[in-house]
Amino acid sequence: MNRPPVLRRTGRAWENFVMEPVVRIRNLTYGYHAHEPVLRGLDLEVQPGECLAVVGPNGAGKTTLIMTLAGFCLPFTGEAAAHGLAVAAPNLAAIRARTGFVLQNLDDQLFMPSILEDVMIGPLKAGVAPAAARERALALLGQVGLAALADEFPGHLSAGQKRLATLAAVLVAAPDLLVLDEPTLYLDPWARRALIRQVAALPQSRLIVTHDLEMVLDLCSRVVLLDGGRIVAAGQPHELLADAALLAAHRLEVPGSLQPRPAAR
Repeated sequence: MNRPPVLRRTGRAWENFVMEPVVRIRNLTYGYHAHEPVLRGLDLEVQPGECLAVVGPNGAGKTTLIMTLAGFCLPFTGEAAAHGLAVAAPNLAAIRARTGFVLQNLDDQLFMPSILEDVMIGPLKAGVAPAAARERALALLGQVGLAALADEFPGHLSAGQKRLATLAAVLVAAPDLLVLDEPTLYLDPWARRALIRQVAALPQSRLIVTHDLEMVLDLCSRVVLLDGGRIVAAGQPHELLADAALLAAHRLEVPGSLQPRPAAR
């Protein structure tokens, strides 16, 4: 993939260098059974500051891709790297420290008596003093509009509030990469829009796995279509997601905003 050079000062001279991708995957193969690969020769990069969407039908391998980046599914063959580190046992702690994962199941990341305590876990585990961790957590809850609910039990929150709480819980650690698995699942229109606004404003690199193709149009500068464990197409969202024949061949539909409007009567 061609990437533009960036100027960097070295001593008294400016030199050209190419920014390294935050995620680099080469010829990756993985499966839950040795003879049944789910990911097949996968190649993928996420650039610094990029918002990249991975779309595809159920069973395409999207969640397996996320589990591989998290180090729960180590490659059979090929390579996967994040932040310049190979996804391998010795590097997993360092990779996870710099990557925020927002999981599909809303209750997988909220298990403390209050959402404030859930958001404080990251800083406390990193050795931040409790008072400073509390201050940082409250600031993040305020950023996502949940400061007034800081002491609420997560089970009392709506799906949209839970999603924003999980977002705060990963952002509090200031990750370089944010990985979101079906972030708009279960959300009503107002909560979905609130989440999109929050994610759009983030400076981090973002990798979003989703069936919400309208969200892809709102957020992402690039989209890849995954099916059968392979990337079958990649491009700009407004072009790729307008290709009805391509999407139909992979059990997807053109988003409503890109469909031709019926002629006025």
